[in-house]
Amino acid sequence: MNHTPNMQFYLVGLSHYPYLQPVLFIIFLLIYIMAFAGNILIAIVISSDSRLHTPMYFFLINLSILDICCTTAAIPKMLQILVIEQKTISYSGCISQLYLFTAALSTELILLTVMAYDRYVAICFPLRYKTIMNRAACTCLAGAAWILGSANSMTHTCLILKLSFKEEKIIDHFFCEIPPVLKLANSDRYINDVVIVASDVLLGMICFILTVISYTYIISTIMKIRSAEKKKKAFSTCASHLTVVTLFYGGVIYTYVRPAFSNELEADKVVSALYAIASPVLNPIIYSLRNKEVINAINKTFNRKLHMVK
Repeated sequence: MNHTPNMQFYLVGLSHYPYLQPVLFIIFLLIYIMAFAGNILIAIVISSDSRLHTPMYFFLINLSILDICCTTAAIPKMLQILVIEQKTISYSGCISQLYLFTAALSTELILLTVMAYDRYVAICFPLRYKTIMNRAACTCLAGAAWILGSANSMTHTCLILKLSFKEEKIIDHFFCEIPPVLKLANSDRYINDVVIVASDVLLGMICFILTVISYTYIISTIMKIRSAEKKKKAFSTCASHLTVVTLFYGGVIYTYVRPAFSNELEADKVVSALYAIASPVLNPIIYSLRNKEVINAINKTFNRKLHMVK
């Protein structure tokens, strides 16, 4: 290991396009504000409306918190390197950012699978839904997602702490994420690559397969419903979650499977932006615009605030 208190990494980010950096700063700042405000709004609305105190919305609050953690771990530093000439991050700052981002990402992968299971129980076993998805069960499932996600991140972080790094510590990325940081390793990273693939299989592939299985049963059950109105309502409750899952899983699996076999990082920047920046912004929009209950709750909350002002 060649770690020193003053060791720093240089974040390349979008420094190849200096003329675009002021514009990109404004764009990313607006995206961060939208993601932060949107997810906070979802959490407040669900918490304040008793009609939304159901398992699906309990998990949605957890998803909103994770999206806030994900964007806060990545975007503020990204904004900083866009406006200052010294585009560096300390070793401790890089490791902290890597841990927080990976923990949020891992937890969200598991949580999306839990949300798929919740929809499976709701549609395939509607009469037993409240019994199966009781408060204790929901708390345990959400808690397990947070614990497993944090443990996965801690494992990767501890393995990276054992590595030594090259003299030129240039990270070809917007922020400190596992694949680009590993590219700087000067020591054997075989174990790191094995653990990445293993965790991607366990947290990525298996979670994705479980989600697909859940939706296979869900779609099969919905197709048996005779009423067109009930069929449409059943599909609408799953459409939002399925959209988020499609965006999220594809990007994560692509980014974390390839590093062991590829040295190309340009495409990774685009895909990372999809789940680190775009997904947290889109989640509140997808869940609110496609959900009448959430829209009604938002209107109710704003109307209540307006009456208080008057």
